[in-house]
Amino acid sequence: MVAVPRDSVILRHDLCQRKRGTRRSSEFCYTIEHMQIQIKKLHPDAKLSAFAHDTDAGMDLYTSVDIELQPGELVAVPTGIAFAIPAGHVGLIWDKSGVAIKRGLKTMGGVIDAGYRGEVFVGLINTGTEMQSFLTGEKVAQMLIQKIQRPEIIEVADLDDTSRGDGAFGSTGK
Repeated sequence: MVAVPRDSVILRHDLCQRKRGTRRSSEFCYTIEHMQIQIKKLHPDAKLSAFAHDTDAGMDLYTSVDIELQPGELVAVPTGIAFAIPAGHVGLIWDKSGVAIKRGLKTMGGVIDAGYRGEVFVGLINTGTEMQSFLTGEKVAQMLIQKIQRPEIIEVADLDDTSRGDGAFGSTGK
């Protein structure tokens, strides 16, 4: 276990890479914020979140217990871990593509606020026709950390006009 300052650390780095596969190599640059996120294990069988690849947007979330989901069943899957997400950021829980496409499982309700320090649960629903199961330590979802803006909320009598107006479901055509 590593002791880190109470506030998570954010460092900015500009990275440049060469494009490959072209006759003339060209360089492109982008900025990455490196951030430290504190994670606390709450369950002895919990597996800490991790990025599978350096360029992955989401860190994997793992179940801390064996679970089974019957068709149509919704379960709050415990991860056995808690996060200290930096102020001005949010953790967003998303599907793992393999879990979603191959197994028919969908995540639900995945906003982890910066002030929350409790165990992270993954809402998971089985949209398929067969029972699905996970063993302790298997990937169930992924979490992206994103900056947020907190706008001032202003009540008005009217909203500005747009070309879409109040056109709702299916209003833009097929």
